[in-house]
Amino acid sequence: MNHIGVPVSDLDRSLRWYEDVLGIAATGVTISADNAALGAVLELENPAMRAAFSLVGGNVLLELIQYHRPTPKPFEGRNCDIGVMHLCFEVDDMDAAVRDLKERGVHLNSEPVVLANGEGVHPGELAGTKILYLRDPDGIQLELFELPK
Repeated sequence: MNHIGVPVSDLDRSLRWYEDVLGIAATGVTISADNAALGAVLELENPAMRAAFSLVGGNVLLELIQYHRPTPKPFEGRNCDIGVMHLCFEVDDMDAAVRDLKERGVHLNSEPVVLANGEGVHPGELAGTKILYLRDPDGIQLELFELPK
């Protein structure tokens, strides 16, 4: 995989948030496009956008994209809606991550959940894994994932 593109409402704010909250620093590579030919590729009429890349996990780029044209709609997808995806980040210490997120005022969907056998988890698969969903400044769903020790 090369990159994951995520449209955001304010590129500079999102870059700061992803670095400050999740520790994902921008690479310094940015692009701008205001090009009719790009419209055909994106299936958007006369798009204009600006994007920046951050390196995640050593080998995948996160591309945050702010469209100036056409005017984007706010994110309203639920986790169950077709096409809604989420980014999942593995953490070593869920409890420390939750404390940090709460201190920063980040929206957590709930407290972390520990997947347990007998609750829809089959033995040997994900039992003991801790998961947490949170939202970025645009309400985009993100997940933290701690594997059992």
